[in-house]
Amino acid sequence: MELRELRSFCTAAHFKSITKASEHLNMGQPAVTGHIRKLEEEMGVELFDRVKRPIRLTEAGDSLYKLAAPLVEGLDNLQGALSDSEQARPIRIGSTFDSVSHALLPAVNAFLSQHPHSQLRVKSGSWKHVLEMVQDKEVDLGLVPGPSNGVEFDFHPLFPYERVLIAPLGHPILDSAVTSLDEIARWPLILRGEGTSTRSILETEFRRKGLPFEVVVELDSIDMIKAYVRSGLGISVGPKIAMEPGDEQFLGIIDLMHLFPVEQAGVVPLRGKDLSPPINEFIRTLEGSFGSSRIMQGAASGR
Repeated sequence: MELRELRSFCTAAHFKSITKASEHLNMGQPAVTGHIRKLEEEMGVELFDRVKRPIRLTEAGDSLYKLAAPLVEGLDNLQGALSDSEQARPIRIGSTFDSVSHALLPAVNAFLSQHPHSQLRVKSGSWKHVLEMVQDKEVDLGLVPGPSNGVEFDFHPLFPYERVLIAPLGHPILDSAVTSLDEIARWPLILRGEGTSTRSILETEFRRKGLPFEVVVELDSIDMIKAYVRSGLGISVGPKIAMEPGDEQFLGIIDLMHLFPVEQAGVVPLRGKDLSPPINEFIRTLEGSFGSSRIMQGAASGR
């Protein structure tokens, strides 16, 4: 016998009605009747006297109900407790440093406004570190600037991840279009740490072309980099999503789509992992946020 059969039987016995049981269980009357008949066939006895109305338990049915009702109620309570526990567990998110304050923030605001009792735990790191956190199950999902080649991950694209040149106003590199990496490599660079996505791509291209380059300052975030670039210490390459309204008053910003491939930033969970309803809801909020948020508008304004 199965739990669903016992649940249909106990519910019908409680309401003394197949119709009320089907309404309570949100299933059709034939399904409830089928469950009860299957129980009767398995046990070899009739459980209800169907001649009289309302239906009544037979002696065998009464004995089964006294044994099964506490069992069904206990299992239902257990499922509810487990569901409540899952709902209450904080959603753990790994994100690259720049996405925490620029890409992730609008989605977090939207999610918490819709689910004020939810809790989020955000850990930041480099692209590689975020993938490691997902793999080691330190976080439920990661927000990264591009898909991983690892077969252990699923990838859900969210928005285009474009890169721009950042230079102080009046810098010579802003006098004409930047048509090659040579023009970038010849100037002092201010970049994020090694292992970060943009720096890895930039250095790989420099080395592939045999271009000498110098990283004069290494910083943890694009916001720090913008401040140092503004002071005139060097130029940088960073994500377009990190460009805020008003940055162009102090910085020269040039689109580099012609020099770097446009990747798709997205969410990375472990492949095959069952995601809880709150996590799936947060992913839907991310998709909605990136579909209409200032991130996409801000990205366009940086051109």
